[in-house]
Amino acid sequence: MFINEMYIRGTQVNYYFVCKTKLWLFSHNMNMENESDLVRLGKLLHLDVFEREQKEIQLGSIAIDVVKRGEILEIREVKRSDKLDKAHRYQTLYYLYYLKRLGIPARAVLSYPKAKKNVELELSDEIEAEIDRILKDIEEICKGKMPKPEYKGQCRKCAYFEFCFS
Repeated sequence: MFINEMYIRGTQVNYYFVCKTKLWLFSHNMNMENESDLVRLGKLLHLDVFEREQKEIQLGSIAIDVVKRGEILEIREVKRSDKLDKAHRYQTLYYLYYLKRLGIPARAVLSYPKAKKNVELELSDEIEAEIDRILKDIEEICKGKMPKPEYKGQCRKCAYFEFCFS
C-alpha cells in the first residue's frame, strides 16, 4: 500500500470525514473548489497569518500550509473554523504520517486564527493504524461508483452543492 498511499492528498483525507460524495468527485478531477468564495477566503487567511514562515509547501501529493524550521520541523495547517475539526485533525495527522514515511520527523499544529486556537497533534501507533485503514477506504470509495449525496448541515456552503442537489 505504500506506493498508493503516497498519492492520496490531504484534501482527500479531509473529505473522507466531510462527505464521501465530495471525496469521490474531487478524486475524479471534478474540482469545484476554485469557484468557492469560502475557499478563496481560506487562501487569503493563509497569506495573512504566519507572515514570516514558509507557506504552501508542496511535497509529493501533499500541500502543507505553513512550515517552520527548527530543531524539529513544525508543520501547521490553518483553518477558518473548527466546525469540521475531525476532518482537519486527520488531514494534519496524515501529513505527519506522510512525512514519517519519507523519514522526516515533524510535529504538527492545527491553527484556527479567528478563534485564536492552536491544537498540537501527535502521531501514535494507534492513529497510524487508523490512517492505514482510512487510506484503504479512500481507495475503495474512489474505485467504486459515486456515493449518493447525503444532505448535511454544511452542504449549502459546499462548492459541490449545485452538482449534488440540483
